[in-house]
Amino acid sequence: MKYNEIREKLSSSPKSWLITGVAGFIGSNLLQALLLLDQNVIGLDNFSTGHQHNLDDVRGLVSEEQWSRFRFVEGDICDYEICENVVKNINYVLHQAALGSVPRSIANPINTNASNITGFLNILTAAKEEKVESFIYAASSSTYGDHPDLPKIEDKIGNPLSPYAVTKYVNELYADVFYRTYDFNSIGLRYFNVFGPRQDPEGAYAAVIPKWISAVNSGETVYINGDGETSRDFCYIDNVVQINILAAVNNGLKKNEVFNVAVGGQTSLNQLIGLIKDTLRKNSFTNIEYQDFRPGDVRHSKASIDKAIELLQYDPQYTMIEGLRKMLK
Repeated sequence: MKYNEIREKLSSSPKSWLITGVAGFIGSNLLQALLLLDQNVIGLDNFSTGHQHNLDDVRGLVSEEQWSRFRFVEGDICDYEICENVVKNINYVLHQAALGSVPRSIANPINTNASNITGFLNILTAAKEEKVESFIYAASSSTYGDHPDLPKIEDKIGNPLSPYAVTKYVNELYADVFYRTYDFNSIGLRYFNVFGPRQDPEGAYAAVIPKWISAVNSGETVYINGDGETSRDFCYIDNVVQINILAAVNNGLKKNEVFNVAVGGQTSLNQLIGLIKDTLRKNSFTNIEYQDFRPGDVRHSKASIDKAIELLQYDPQYTMIEGLRKMLK
């Protein structure tokens, strides 16, 4: 079933959804999309990386009736009792809560492990006990590690290069074991450098696109790790929302699966800063400083999305440049 058909079906027959990490960048965009489809949503967040202003922003973009379909629970996925409570009477789980960032995981692997492995296991177990219809979780392209092949294909991974990558790979292992042991099916979505509205430009672990947009707009120095030829498959948030809903509702798969979530493109950091300046019409001089390569970073990343297209009917609507232009409007 195609995405537009699923949207029409949902609008006429509302379901109950749980979004963990609902106050975060991806979680709040999922919330907005589901409320606009008149769905019933429970959102869980502990505000470790999410923000109340993201929820406030969503409220301003939906009707009061749609907002009334949302119930927020402040809590931590590391608390199993909370996980048990929020999955009750839920059809679909979209598990986004995690401590992201490779550098953060290198600085504090214990906290990353607690959130990304213990927390994941808690919500996975609670969902299995409740027998939810679909369990969709945020996996990561970091799982490919040092495997050199491009494009990245789901069944070929290398050695993880950071504690964060270890935790996201363990998520996939747990999901697979739960399928084999309990016949509980999950879908992991390996995100490739997602960007878009509500992505935080502040802090030590801010993602590169909002951080550089902020720097260019304010005339501050742009810092590039390495020589700028490091490349990524940047994916606009609307594509990510689409595949989460497709995976949850269009799940006729008979086994546990993981899918790349990207557009199949490749943009270097040097190209990226040029695109940002051009799109912002800030073609005046911007001071750029090149720094050391970051530990744990993959040199090049580009996804094959053939599997998602074939099995989920994924149809990304925005290229990297189209997404950047939409975001900057």
